[in-house]
Amino acid sequence: MHCGLLEAEGASGQEDSDFNWEEYLEEQGASAVPHSAFKHVDLGLQTGLSPGMKLEVPLRDSPDTYWVATIITTCGQLLLLRYEGFHDDRRADFWCDIMTADLHPIGWSRQQGQLMKPPEGIREKHEHWETLLENVLSEACSVPANLLDGPHRGKNPLDLLAPGASVELQDPADTAAAWGATIEDNVGGRLCLRYAGTEEMAPTHGKIWLFYLHPLLHPPGWAKEHGCVLIPPAVIRDVQRDAKWDEVQQQISNQKHDGTVAEGLKLKDKIPTSAHCFTEGMKLEAIDPIAPFHIRPATVTKVFTSMYFLVEMDELRGNSSGRGGGPAFLCHRDSVGILPVQWSFKNGIQLTPPPGYQGQDFDWADYLKQCGTEAAPQHCFPVESSVHSFRESMKLEAVNPLSPEHIHVATVTKVRGQYIWLNLEGLKESLPEVIVHVDSMDIFPVSWCETNGYPLQHTRKPKAVLKQRRVAVVQPEKHRDPPKASLSNAPRHQASSQSEYAGQNNGKYSCPKIYFNHRCFSGPYLNKGRIAELPQCVGPGSCVLVLKEVLTLLINTAYKPSRVLRELQLNEDMRWQGHRETLKAKYRGKSYRATVELVRMADQVAEFCRRTCMKLECCPNLFGPLMVLERCSENCAVLTKTKYTHYYGKKSKQVGRPPGGQTNLKGGVKRAGRRRKKRKHCFVHKKKRSSASLDTSPGGSPQASGEDEDDLDEEDSLSEDSSSELLDDSEQSEWKSQPVSPTPVETPPHQRRRRKTHSPACLDDENQPSVAKKLCLDSSPLEWSVADVVRFIRTTDCAPLARIFFDQEIDGQALLLLTLSTVQECMDLKLGPAVRLCHHIERVKLAFYQQYAD
Repeated sequence: MHCGLLEAEGASGQEDSDFNWEEYLEEQGASAVPHSAFKHVDLGLQTGLSPGMKLEVPLRDSPDTYWVATIITTCGQLLLLRYEGFHDDRRADFWCDIMTADLHPIGWSRQQGQLMKPPEGIREKHEHWETLLENVLSEACSVPANLLDGPHRGKNPLDLLAPGASVELQDPADTAAAWGATIEDNVGGRLCLRYAGTEEMAPTHGKIWLFYLHPLLHPPGWAKEHGCVLIPPAVIRDVQRDAKWDEVQQQISNQKHDGTVAEGLKLKDKIPTSAHCFTEGMKLEAIDPIAPFHIRPATVTKVFTSMYFLVEMDELRGNSSGRGGGPAFLCHRDSVGILPVQWSFKNGIQLTPPPGYQGQDFDWADYLKQCGTEAAPQHCFPVESSVHSFRESMKLEAVNPLSPEHIHVATVTKVRGQYIWLNLEGLKESLPEVIVHVDSMDIFPVSWCETNGYPLQHTRKPKAVLKQRRVAVVQPEKHRDPPKASLSNAPRHQASSQSEYAGQNNGKYSCPKIYFNHRCFSGPYLNKGRIAELPQCVGPGSCVLVLKEVLTLLINTAYKPSRVLRELQLNEDMRWQGHRETLKAKYRGKSYRATVELVRMADQVAEFCRRTCMKLECCPNLFGPLMVLERCSENCAVLTKTKYTHYYGKKSKQVGRPPGGQTNLKGGVKRAGRRRKKRKHCFVHKKKRSSASLDTSPGGSPQASGEDEDDLDEEDSLSEDSSSELLDDSEQSEWKSQPVSPTPVETPPHQRRRRKTHSPACLDDENQPSVAKKLCLDSSPLEWSVADVVRFIRTTDCAPLARIFFDQEIDGQALLLLTLSTVQECMDLKLGPAVRLCHHIERVKLAFYQQYAD
């Protein structure tokens, strides 16, 4: 496998599909606003099912007997459940599909006369399980019954707001008025609505775009229930005769209550609204609702209730009183867009005077005196907080306020408190910067349009530029088949159980549970500690869905996700003739993607998992349909990384790869013209030699298995980064020339003085740690076990890091290979702790060379 740079052919720049957020962010050197900053989007992804809720499920070995289970995790329509009584024991967790599983709310079994009895494991733990059951039935937070049966089953609120459904819209200028509308489109919760009675008008007339959590959006029958009058809004009132509106009004009144729409809008009603203390005539500052590029003076012109009031933008032309007269909008205490007097001045923003204002410079004191009114007190407004994730130069997607059907690439140009200024790209005519609140429902995270299949407006590149654009492409090459001997070692009961799994559930396309056996050898690419944090298993379910989830989880546990993605990508010859799926990985701020092949048939799953483990050079049982309880059949758990690699890898003097490992780098010789950035040598003086050897470090190091060479190919080709973290030529040659342990190298006299200034941890002199007392070793580090390494680390000032050495099974040989860059990268340490740790590692290296090198 190798990485190449290909020219993008036929890129027109006229299609929205040409835009790629990952490439754009890399070109701009910018970052995206975190997804968590968009609260309304997160709410839209929530279903009624949440962790902690309980339900009743049949026992797997007795389908006619039910027991209570708790939701641990939700993943779309998949639920991870744990039987009540297992507490924090996750070994018995299991997945189920809400669309196909037999799930019921708490209390259903008793109502239906079904038997309730715990699984065997719980009966052993709880002798009085009947008491446990009674407590759960009386106190449990049950899943709502409508989410487990009927049209709402397995659907989130967004799915319930389908095109064609009817809703009611509260008048934006009058809380006592409302009008009907029909949903024409639902884009990720952003609804395109057409006012009732405008169906025969132009396609663009009578439409309005609102996010489904908007406070003015209600289900049918809301107006009648709350005593509101059905009146067409002012924007469409003049386009029809009164007789026509009376007919439409009657149709809206006769609409029946729609429980599906009401359920879809239920989440909106959970957003609390506080009582306000505004009175008529109070002045404030507000973002112009018609042109949200300016902040202007405004007036509270009407108070409807303790919750709602009306604000009008001030208009002095033909209105000498200065009390409103401009665009009006309905507000509550926490509404966005209204600000206290002098907010603009305090935040260094130019306040735009109201139309008709005569003075040169607007002054609030003179204006209040001229209008004979007072400013709204500060306590009328919510306490402003600056705690959010928006920063200048960050990227996002935003609605064009003058053309709401268009969503644009946007850049944050200014941040003031809870408000941000956005520059929209891809406009036909330039617009001033748009002012929005950080909680606005008209802004979205990057890739939101792509996720929801909606066109994104962006700056078009000239065709000439597009043709020259270089795209990073991962090109697969044929993997050599793993040795037959390694396949013959597979446990027979695993192969025999394969047919058993294939017959479960939905037949040949149903994947069994895939277990993560974190006690097994994790190989050079995967972090054992992160694997231990994964769920015990994934599935059962569709083969493609389950295996995609499994591989995605594994990629995220890697030291270098991009390296694992390279190993997993599709071979030129499709072994399985299965499903092609694109997986993504992020590493050091860069994104990578590759096409992988997934099997479709249940009887291929076990072999697929085993061969995938071979690619990743880990234990063949690390993940698969076989759960390893105590001892792995491969006997991998009793060996450290170095020993495992030595005994099961390549049979040569130098340490090779774990079982099934085959390198993807051809020849091992550096490409002509490739130059790596030199870096300072690490303590040991080495001779400069050239070498075409492939393996550069033992499997115990996170850089093992030729990963340094992979960095050269992958980082230079894919990301075009300098390889400053890689070992230089002399370091590679040094390790390549040694079988298992390092040996001292005599330094030529003319080099000693020049290298004498280099510090043990590759630091400049001012950053060197204080010189410690000379270390005297009782035994050679080459013979140290993981326990010996942990014991040594605990004697230093880096004792809290000993757990990392234990989790990653770093023995003495691996310890001698650690450098500052590998410590920072593979242990996720900041520079300070990494420097202190490397100082002690270099002390061990020095003592080793002085005492045992001969």
